[in-house]
Amino acid sequence: MPSDLQPCPDLVYKICGTNAWAGALTAGVYAGSADDQRDGFIHFSLAHQLPGTLEKHFGGRADLVLLAVRAADLGDALRFEASRGGDLFPHLYGPLAVTAVQWQAPLPLGADGIHTLPIETSTP
Repeated sequence: MPSDLQPCPDLVYKICGTNAWAGALTAGVYAGSADDQRDGFIHFSLAHQLPGTLEKHFGGRADLVLLAVRAADLGDALRFEASRGGDLFPHLYGPLAVTAVQWQAPLPLGADGIHTLPIETSTP
């Protein structure tokens, strides 16, 4: 769980391919993408980090789903570590149980080629 010096968000978000998520639903767990497995943890984002993550790692992909997970449900396996520009990103050291996902939403591409995020991810 985050320390006092780290973000303490209610939700963290995982962007994943729809086929990978369908497979996870069947298996009961999501083990992560090839990049996640290579890095040894599942990459998550905070709401304000989603646009940058989508642009940098998922540009042009129309087969995406956004998963929202309560940070508190991930326990000590969730760590916040410096990444892009020194910003702290949530990383899950272990598989994601599909039962931990609070909600999911498609990430359609707009006419401008930018993904449309669900209103629930809007930050003030």
